[in-house]
Amino acid sequence: MNYELIRKDFPILTKTIYGKYPLVYLDNAATTQKPRQVVEAMTEEYYNVNANVHRGVHFLSQQATELHEGSRETVRKFLNARSASEIVFTRGTTESINLVAQCFSDAFMKEGDEVIVSEMEHHSNIVSWQLQQQRKGIRLRVIPITDDGQLRLDEYEKLFTDRTRIVSVTHVSNVLGTVNPVKEIIRIAHEHGIPVLIDGAQSTPHMKVDVQELDCDFFAFSGHKIYGPTGIGVLYGKEEMLEKLPPYMGGGEMIKNVTFERTTFNELPFKFEAGTPDYVASTGLARALDYVSSVGLDAIEAYERDLTAYAIQRMGEIEDMKIFGPADVSIHDAVISFQVGNIHHLDMGTLLDRLGIAVRTGHHCAEPLMHRLGIEGTCRASFAMYNTREEVDALVAAIKRVRQMF
Repeated sequence: MNYELIRKDFPILTKTIYGKYPLVYLDNAATTQKPRQVVEAMTEEYYNVNANVHRGVHFLSQQATELHEGSRETVRKFLNARSASEIVFTRGTTESINLVAQCFSDAFMKEGDEVIVSEMEHHSNIVSWQLQQQRKGIRLRVIPITDDGQLRLDEYEKLFTDRTRIVSVTHVSNVLGTVNPVKEIIRIAHEHGIPVLIDGAQSTPHMKVDVQELDCDFFAFSGHKIYGPTGIGVLYGKEEMLEKLPPYMGGGEMIKNVTFERTTFNELPFKFEAGTPDYVASTGLARALDYVSSVGLDAIEAYERDLTAYAIQRMGEIEDMKIFGPADVSIHDAVISFQVGNIHHLDMGTLLDRLGIAVRTGHHCAEPLMHRLGIEGTCRASFAMYNTREEVDALVAAIKRVRQMF
């Protein structure tokens, strides 16, 4: 994989910070930068093909509709879904999870029923179910983790009861970088007759995902974390599952017929896509997926694993360095959360910024995980296919410099 050629497609990577330092962007788990191919495709559509989709009989509307539905097919191929009707466009992973939580709860859950989540979940996969807890009295059951940040599958199997209705877990932890054995998690759940939702926000940019091979019932990811635009995401759902769920929102496009007495809902996937979709962002998402596919997800995964291993090794040279997550790089994806001695993570992140290094600080929308680790927060460096060993070296040098200040 030629990262030098890749970097040329991302103009922002040439930016100088505070007029002094070259940008070292290591906040990719929060959002990735966008290649010019994505931005140009969206600009082209706004300038030349802008019209509301599906409803219009005129030329521009037909063109825009073809682009939008073509983007859905691109997503289908990317995930290897059986049908484009299994691909629902949302605003991102958060909305996708909330959609499943509300609709599944409405269709299949009553007071006392249970959802299994894990101790390393993002807030979007906790709070969305807690909202249903408040609405309907459902319960959350939590898979514990080991001290090095791996799921306790032995304890997971013990959580199933006759009240279990769904399992909802992350593919890759946005804090620990742990790559969870989701195929095994799904297999165990299906042995109990229980469907599974996978949060793929942190996996899709870094590894190949085949929803048919995984056999997951639902899978969610965000466009902006895989080099696409913000405000667009995807919910994959098995057709037989989506057919059983009620709509998430009401409005245009999700109906067949409306009277003041009753409404007949549209077919999949439009039943879950009320209102005008972000049809320009769907084009941007499709171009981002095309870009990633052209580089090759196997090549991206291998490159980023090597870069992560190098970063862990180099950061391990720093005195008082603590890295959270598995030591085994084969199950540690391109995220490194760390603390250095007693230096507060906010102080570390602020001073790294003054040296041109962009990292994330805080609890990373995973407060229950922070409580499990016994900390308030961490600094987090997260990598993408355009990051380099030289940037890792710059990070290490900057951390050492900050440490000397304390």
